[in-house]
Amino acid sequence: MAETNALPPNTFYLEVTGSGLPEVDGLFVPSTAPPAKSESGTVSSLGYWNGKRAWDRADGKSARSPALSYSNSYTSWRICRLDGHLAYDITSEDDFPPTDREWHVYKKGVAPAPGVILHHFDPRQPCPKPNVVFVLGGPGAGKGTMCELAESQLGWTHLSMGELLRDERRAGGPAAATIDKFMTAGKLVPNVIMVALLKDTMETVTRTTGKRNFLLDGFPRSMENLEGWHEVFGEEADLPKMLYFECPFEVLEKRILARAKYSGRSDDNVESIKKRFETFKAETLPTVEFFKSKDKCLEVDTSHDRQAVYDLVSRNLAEYTDEVFAAKPLTERAEVLLGLRPFPKKDQ
Repeated sequence: MAETNALPPNTFYLEVTGSGLPEVDGLFVPSTAPPAKSESGTVSSLGYWNGKRAWDRADGKSARSPALSYSNSYTSWRICRLDGHLAYDITSEDDFPPTDREWHVYKKGVAPAPGVILHHFDPRQPCPKPNVVFVLGGPGAGKGTMCELAESQLGWTHLSMGELLRDERRAGGPAAATIDKFMTAGKLVPNVIMVALLKDTMETVTRTTGKRNFLLDGFPRSMENLEGWHEVFGEEADLPKMLYFECPFEVLEKRILARAKYSGRSDDNVESIKKRFETFKAETLPTVEFFKSKDKCLEVDTSHDRQAVYDLVSRNLAEYTDEVFAAKPLTERAEVLLGLRPFPKKDQ
């Protein structure tokens, strides 16, 4: 029986966990079943059923193929047991089995419904390597603005080291106690913990979204940070590219004091600005100079027009930027960030 269409290959993997049924829990791989007619009379394609992607158990024990598939008759995704009986289903017209909603427990299922995780790459294999760009600059140099633009307009993932540490601390992750201990004492979190957190976060993003382009904002702040990077990624790993946002102190001071009117940050004041800038020069500039010596650093003068700065940044990220994102027109938010339109007024 010939295939009826030329759908893109199903290269996604699904993981079902917490069902309470050994014959349901586990990894599901793209179906390799030959074309056949579904209950609604639709002729399937390789890796598809009823026009949507379909999966079999990775251990090859599926008595029914596909074991995780879509029903046109009931407009629902369904998960079957090894004996072919329906265990869980969810009414949805989504292209993929929903991972953010609770499934319905059917006759052969066991409550509660399982969790479903979508993987863009085979979780049994090493995660594809990330494309990393370090982003450094003094306080008020525009790192956050440019990273937000690159994320929303160019599809890059913006990771802030400080935010990751705070999130891990709040979430009570494996390193939460150690992070809390050091942060409470006002000390720097050990490099290996920071880099391991970065690595785990990037792998999670890559596996669950397919995105491999990362901007690491505020890392490495010191040569010691860089040593921690090598400890986790290996000495032989290529150094990432660095974007260094350079801006005269007078301009930084003016920007931060203007920002202080609405930022609510306790350190947006003249005294704190000077201390932060001096710390940056003492601890971070040697790292910048090291990357310059390796011809891995692009210096960007962010005292210039924001549009010109963004154009330069986007050109230097173009090597890995998806063409679909690169061709996307500026959003309203992007135009605000670039100063092309005023900030929206807050509701009175």
